[in-house]
Amino acid sequence: MRIVTPCYRGRFAPSPTGPLHFGSLVAAVASHADARSQHGEWLVRIEDVDQSRARPDAERQILEALHAFGMHSDSPPVRQSGRVTLYDAALHSLAQRELAYRCSCGRRRIAELGRPGREGPIYPGTCRVTPPAPYINSAWRVIVDGEPIAFEDRVLGPIVQDLIAEIGDFVIRRLDGYTAYQLAVVVDDEAQGITHVVRGADLLWSTPRQIRLQRLLGYRTPNYAHIPLVYGTDGHKLSKRDNAHPADPGQPMNGLRAAWLHLGQTDPPAEIRDVDAFWRWATRHWDIHRVPREQGPLNEPPDSL
Repeated sequence: MRIVTPCYRGRFAPSPTGPLHFGSLVAAVASHADARSQHGEWLVRIEDVDQSRARPDAERQILEALHAFGMHSDSPPVRQSGRVTLYDAALHSLAQRELAYRCSCGRRRIAELGRPGREGPIYPGTCRVTPPAPYINSAWRVIVDGEPIAFEDRVLGPIVQDLIAEIGDFVIRRLDGYTAYQLAVVVDDEAQGITHVVRGADLLWSTPRQIRLQRLLGYRTPNYAHIPLVYGTDGHKLSKRDNAHPADPGQPMNGLRAAWLHLGQTDPPAEIRDVDAFWRWATRHWDIHRVPREQGPLNEPPDSL
């Protein structure tokens, strides 16, 4: 049974691989402001489906930081690690309809056989033609077709991708047994009734794959908005993996103002000096049409892949 949702239900979905950094704070502020400005709900989801990457105390640090920055989930946070049965059911549905297949090809084999694509070699469909023996440890891939995936991004405008030409059949369960990001996030967004997704532009080219899965599984497609990333001095996006620029919850107004300006919004009045006052003002003044378009290469994989 589908959840009956309000007109707007958004979410912020960090991975517990380190403390909240400024790039993640920008994404949280954007998603929170967009939800509150439309009198919508805002949820927090901990994307810890890959337990090998989760760090002790990271979830607590993230949730405490969000609280310090004045962002509170309207429901208790859910964790992907507790939702594996939902992912299994989605994979079973695809496999039963022969829309997904087992694949034992390693990276070296794919590099040898695949032609260059947006995110590396494009999988040539080897195991779709010649399935691995049942006793061989395998990943699972979903089948793509030649129909271009198109959607209207609220920041970047019209986006179109031909999955066959640029991606190929993609992994939905990894060789190590963990559910791949693309399937997990699609199942979670449907199960939680998410209507709007506001996230970093590093995930822009994940969206056509997610829309493909939504269509195959009979799910709704949310509205998407991809906001500009924050880059370090080395030209790469900020990442928890290098502990880059952690957001300081001890001085929340500094982080909120900086995030707000990075998003192209009007500078808050100088008299706004506390978090509650900031959000009362920000909820009335958020304008997604002011958010600048991403200027980076958009080819770095997201932390959660």
